[in-house]
Amino acid sequence: MGIMLKDKFGSVFAEMLKMSHAAAKIDETKVYEEANMQLRPYMWQLLDEAFNSESGLGNVENFKAFYDTVTKEGKTGLILMEHYTNLDLPGILYLLEKQGEEWAKDMSQRIVAVAGMKLNEANPGVRAFTEGFTRVVIYPTRSLNAVEGKEISEEEKIAEEQRARKINFAAMRAMDSCKKRGQMILVFPSGTRYRPGKPETKRGLREIDSYLRLFDKMILVSINGNCLRINPENPDDMLADIMETGKCTFTASPVIDCKEFRNKILESLPADEADPKQKTVDAVMEYLERQHGID
Repeated sequence: MGIMLKDKFGSVFAEMLKMSHAAAKIDETKVYEEANMQLRPYMWQLLDEAFNSESGLGNVENFKAFYDTVTKEGKTGLILMEHYTNLDLPGILYLLEKQGEEWAKDMSQRIVAVAGMKLNEANPGVRAFTEGFTRVVIYPTRSLNAVEGKEISEEEKIAEEQRARKINFAAMRAMDSCKKRGQMILVFPSGTRYRPGKPETKRGLREIDSYLRLFDKMILVSINGNCLRINPENPDDMLADIMETGKCTFTASPVIDCKEFRNKILESLPADEADPKQKTVDAVMEYLERQHGID
């Protein structure tokens, strides 16, 4: 039987909170957050227990080829990765750092994750949990749709829409700066963690089509194995997730040209296709699904 994160690592989270200084409220001036490296050792302690000795990177040569295309060829790099748990982002960085070669360690330091503002604003424990990793914070479409469904005044809705636009515009500018610095942008195309029995949580967001237009090269990373499960009794509390030690493998596709991938999908669609952007993202998710079973 597993154990909740906050029960297993309660004292660790207490120490992390003492070192946390990330913004508790996001606005357009706080969308880029550099990793708080003081927190990394605590996260690695957690992953040392979560990932067993068989965990690692699948198709290491593809990670290396992607690294080279960004650092040696000057291409802009996008990582689209499946999302099952809150260990996915720290997990790929941890496995790259532990891989043992300098290029892999450098790659782990170049990755910048696109993260929803909920990770900052939900509660201090979650904020500290994510603060050890460099992020560009966005106002997700799902969050704005949730606001639309609330019983609030029209003025409040308009104000929140304006806030969302400002945050996301600033986030795009921050992302552009990251690309110019040779950083690699990591995005979860589903925009949320997959919840068993809810297939809609594994559907790619149509906004991902924009990333395919903005980047030169990408790798698609699928995840086999799961050391963290959403607690069915408390699904909204990330620190109530249940941890069980096991094998996790992060497998990379060959390096893909974003423009060629996107154009190939669009060219295959009928002229009257209602939502071509969604179709390009569906192709990404199908690729990730096919990649399972490759270790």
